[in-house]
Amino acid sequence: MSGILTGIWQAEVHTEAGSTDPELRGRTYTIPFDTVWQSSVDIVNGGLRGWSLWRANDQTGVIVALARTPILGTEADVRIEVGLDTNGQTRVDANAKSRTGKGHWGRARRLVRRFQKELDERLGARPDQILDPTRLPEYREQR
Repeated sequence: MSGILTGIWQAEVHTEAGSTDPELRGRTYTIPFDTVWQSSVDIVNGGLRGWSLWRANDQTGVIVALARTPILGTEADVRIEVGLDTNGQTRVDANAKSRTGKGHWGRARRLVRRFQKELDERLGARPDQILDPTRLPEYREQR
């Protein structure tokens, strides 16, 4: 199945630093954990239409939400993890899964992208504050 069709039919998507899909690499911010955490909770708890907060635990860095479409009422579970990576930067990953097990034309993927976009905007994150986890530092030999 081609990449486009796979995206349409996926009932579940998750972000990870090593994803070959740039839209599913999650986020690594040079912004303090507390700021990213609070913005993430605020987004899930009323910041996105159709989303409702189930639980949030800043000790584990896990936010669990329900996302419901306003017209059809289809539901998806969304799990957001906020933590520190090995370099002490704030890492945010998300998982969205349809409750019916059907892809709903890429809805799980759109939910993750919508959350990421809203988080970037709320944080006022500049491009230099969003790190690409797949890029390694460039080292040049000195001659």
